[in-house]
Amino acid sequence: MRRKNTFRLLTLLFLLSTVSLYSQKIDRAPKGTFTIAVMADTQSYSGKGTKNSPDSEDEVTNKVFDSQTKWLVNNYKKQNIIFVSHAGDVVDINNIDQWDVAVNHLNRLHGKIPYGISLGNHDMESNGNSDLYQSYFPANRFAGFDWYGGSFKNNTNSYQLLSSNNVDILMLHIECNATDSVLAWADEVLSNNKDRFAIITTHMFLGPRERPVEPEDYYDKPKGIMVWNKTFGEQGNSPEDLWNKCFKKHKNIKMILCGDQSRTNALHWEVAGDNGNVVHALLSDYSTNNGGGLRLYRFFPKENIIKVKTYNTTTQEFIDTTKIVSDTKEHSFVINMPLKQ
Repeated sequence: MRRKNTFRLLTLLFLLSTVSLYSQKIDRAPKGTFTIAVMADTQSYSGKGTKNSPDSEDEVTNKVFDSQTKWLVNNYKKQNIIFVSHAGDVVDINNIDQWDVAVNHLNRLHGKIPYGISLGNHDMESNGNSDLYQSYFPANRFAGFDWYGGSFKNNTNSYQLLSSNNVDILMLHIECNATDSVLAWADEVLSNNKDRFAIITTHMFLGPRERPVEPEDYYDKPKGIMVWNKTFGEQGNSPEDLWNKCFKKHKNIKMILCGDQSRTNALHWEVAGDNGNVVHALLSDYSTNNGGGLRLYRFFPKENIIKVKTYNTTTQEFIDTTKIVSDTKEHSFVINMPLKQ
């Protein structure tokens, strides 16, 4: 019996040492810094009725969503995470089963970490109807929080006001292929908060510039600000329309965050606005990467830099390369820009 217990103890110690050997913990956020975390395309659902396991009778689950929200709650104090932005495609199929799972995971953040959602094309019908999303995440769900600025169309578009280390931030979440009425509202929000460091999150922005025709086009065609749309039909604005009609006019916009393109994975573009301001457009969609990927933007106000890292919360490893994007500098890099308006 003693020999068997000794063997079990040695096995346990070996397993623990293996985990510590391969896992990579993120250093605690230095004093005077803060972090904004970005989730995107958390659509890796399994179970009954899902694309991943259509013949299954198991309950619907999402291991990546589960892992990321657990990690955020367990680490937001150490990392000084002041906000979590979801870049859309919260669900894969717009149905009750998947929204039930999604809201349960995001409930972990509720009341602990401020967060916002930019609706993706999977989060609505092709005509733009998002009634089901609104039933789970209506504006009144957030109305009691002092950081919640307001919304358009019952939280399908929303903004949040944050301050940390003398940096005042506007987070503006715009639904996928937003119509002109949404852009008119966004113009007003941006103008009313022109002294804040503005960050836009919208699902589609960077990716294959022209609409792909063949599967390989998603990988091979030139990348940039996309000129095609997926939702709202003729009323839907392409990413280039969003830029020309609204985004480029506002000097306070510093960053545009997006997802949507798992076959691009990661992309960082610098675009000049009408007022000479440089806007950093940043795509992160690791939904095809085993375990997904959480994008972390750590702000250093005194140094006027943002250090960008991508972290796999499932394997507890930094993402330095993927099958699609081998260049480490696309997953981990530094942005130089003034952080105070």
